[in-house]
Amino acid sequence: MSSIADARQVLLTLSKRGQKEFAELNARSSDEIGAMLEQLAANNRPRLVTAMDTIAGLLGDRARQTPSAPSPYLLRPHQPGDMGWIVHRHGVLYSEEYRYDEQFEALVAGIVADFIQQFDPSRDRCWIAEKDGEIVGSVFVVKKTKTVAKLRLLYVEPKARGLGIGKRLVSECVRFARQVGYKKLVLWTQKSLHAARHVYQEAGFSLVHEEPHHSWGHDLIAETWEMRLT
Repeated sequence: MSSIADARQVLLTLSKRGQKEFAELNARSSDEIGAMLEQLAANNRPRLVTAMDTIAGLLGDRARQTPSAPSPYLLRPHQPGDMGWIVHRHGVLYSEEYRYDEQFEALVAGIVADFIQQFDPSRDRCWIAEKDGEIVGSVFVVKKTKTVAKLRLLYVEPKARGLGIGKRLVSECVRFARQVGYKKLVLWTQKSLHAARHVYQEAGFSLVHEEPHHSWGHDLIAETWEMRLT
């Protein structure tokens, strides 16, 4: 259809079928890239990011030449050592920002231990976000039932906030859950975690249950959110 602002311009949009086919192509491309990165040695990943940055600059990507433009990040599957980092950073950050005690760190340790011990690559997934060669975020999707998956432990380092990493991690969870055939994706969070709740709401999750509890040294309100995938 013609542009309202300029009748000389024609605006093109994908049909529903086209959107579906594009989503499938994009998902396959993401999986293929993830498989290639999984084969890449950990000490070579920072070099890859630097090389990509150099290529973008040489090709005249103006957006990357502006002082305010963020440096790139990449998502990769988990590897040995990542789980210890996830437990450590959750323990430190939630103590600093929310004054949670060591029982919260114990909870996170139990979640990641279960993930490794019960890991099924066809039904479970962990994404690690890296920026400038450092881990800056993570998230999990794990099987709850045959038709229901659970999003767990969304985390973004304070220095990497505002780059859209949390939103991207959640979107990967939704995409993966749909791709492998789950009918619903659920998550459990706290009412006081405003930034995370905003990401979930924007992604299309709905709050379905609240329950007060006393955990990690505080009186809290737990929330259950869910998204139907069909």
